[in-house]
Amino acid sequence: MQLTIIDWVVIALYFLFNLAVALYLRKRATKSVSDFFISGRNVTWWLAGTSMVATTFAADTPLVVTGLVARNGIAGNWIWWSMVFSGMLTVFFFAKLWRRAGVMTDAEFAEIRYGGKPAVFLRGFRALYLGLPINLIIMGWVNLAIVKIMMQALGVTKIEALVIAMAIMFITASISTLSGLWGVLWTDLFQFVLKMGMVILLAVFAVGATGGMTSLVTQLQAIDKTRGAQGSILSLVPDLDSTWMPMLTFFVFISVNWWASWYPGAEPGGGGYVAQRIFSAKDEKHSLLATLWFNVAHYALRPWPWILVALVAVVRFQNDPAFQADPESGYVRVLITDLPIYLRGLMLAAFAAAYMSTIGTQLNWGASYLVNDVYRRFMQRTREEKHYVLVSQGITMLLMILSAVITFYMDSIANAWRFLMAIGAGTGLVYILRWFWWRINAWSEISAMISAFIVSMILQFGFHLNEGEPKEFAYLLLITVTITTAVWLSVTYLTNPEPREILLSFYRKVRPNATMWKPIAAEATDIVPQKDGIFNLVNWLSGVVMIYAFLFGAGKIILGDTLTGLVFILVGFIFGGIIYRGMDKHGWEVISS
Repeated sequence: MQLTIIDWVVIALYFLFNLAVALYLRKRATKSVSDFFISGRNVTWWLAGTSMVATTFAADTPLVVTGLVARNGIAGNWIWWSMVFSGMLTVFFFAKLWRRAGVMTDAEFAEIRYGGKPAVFLRGFRALYLGLPINLIIMGWVNLAIVKIMMQALGVTKIEALVIAMAIMFITASISTLSGLWGVLWTDLFQFVLKMGMVILLAVFAVGATGGMTSLVTQLQAIDKTRGAQGSILSLVPDLDSTWMPMLTFFVFISVNWWASWYPGAEPGGGGYVAQRIFSAKDEKHSLLATLWFNVAHYALRPWPWILVALVAVVRFQNDPAFQADPESGYVRVLITDLPIYLRGLMLAAFAAAYMSTIGTQLNWGASYLVNDVYRRFMQRTREEKHYVLVSQGITMLLMILSAVITFYMDSIANAWRFLMAIGAGTGLVYILRWFWWRINAWSEISAMISAFIVSMILQFGFHLNEGEPKEFAYLLLITVTITTAVWLSVTYLTNPEPREILLSFYRKVRPNATMWKPIAAEATDIVPQKDGIFNLVNWLSGVVMIYAFLFGAGKIILGDTLTGLVFILVGFIFGGIIYRGMDKHGWEVISS
């Protein structure tokens, strides 16, 4: 793809603007560790929520969606659409609890929920585990995605593309180092607007180059006749007789995977950078609204521009062996053929924005664990705030260097993704119940993490269950969840509860629903018992219906079935109204009480 001098000027201006934002926010972000990592807990809901959306829109996301659609049709996206259930659970059950906890990282949570040496060990272990290997694997595959895009778009080698990617990462790390989370949040806002605008424009030009939406649908319907058992490529719900989504696998996705598996950005009960944004919110109301906006935008608004380009790629390259071997490449190929020359610089800037928004968060998030939960907790506990800020800046740059090394030796995004899915399977339930059941202790979490890792590794490498095969994935998840749950429940009952003073302190601070905290609630007579379970449940179910209705409604309208689409949209607004009315009537009082 040839670039003009104007393209290079546009790209340079994009980077200069981001650096200017970082310099402007530098003084505000470096007053303390709290300002550096959670923006002094003073962020509005729309900024925190948009930052979450921007972070999950990585450079590899449009490519992954293209691969899913090419292999399995639009319904292939149920692999991640099923996580709506988990996302809305975080909105109505956990966002307010995380904000009340008053911690800086989700690893720090261990020492307010549990006591003694097990809690100390759990905090340190989770911080190192998430901050180094997990975080570096995530950054490695994000780096690898931008490397592959650069190789294809600019015609350079992997080494040359990696050098370009590291230059972009250095700018991103500089922004994180200069301005902490404040810089990440405000540049995320700018980057999200840029990249969403450009993917929408690409979808418009790509569909137009294919003859318009009617022509595209007609051509896809013709392709359907050759797909056999795979079902219609235009179907929003998978054909349960298809080879990629048998009934068992679909059942696992919508009824087990979303609450049972830990995965970055979709942790059951919240966690990771989603929790970090919750911590940064002004108050509990802003934390709930931030996560609600994130889920609506993440699932209902973003996918369709990617899906349309993917459908164009299917029509355009269906008989191309290179596309069949690597369908994810179709997105960049459509970009090269259909995007006007005068927009190419902006599109590359948009890909850089997608890359930077994710990497910026990962750098800041990973450093928060290593500084707050390792260095400050175990090495230097009494230094001044300025010292910890300087250490945070140094660790941010170190993570950048280490991720470059990981990228150099990484060949497959999919393999890295499958590895994280495997080691996180089965742990989700304990992360949910630790908030609502007083009997959970530190050993419950520790045993769940160890058991999930061992069982999933044995099933994959001992019994050769392949997470990439639909039925084998279902068996892998069901077996891992069953064994892991049995292990951590047994450990919970075989070990002592947490000390009474720890449980009372946690209950008074966080105020979880009292139903499964009755022995502790009976002693904490100064706290009004929270009985918001039914209220939260109604909002959760309404939120799930609302998001799916908006998602399917937008899709139906785009694909030409306007009446059905409008009905879906109407249903979405009805259930959104139920949420609004409930929150306006007494929900905010429950949150602020």
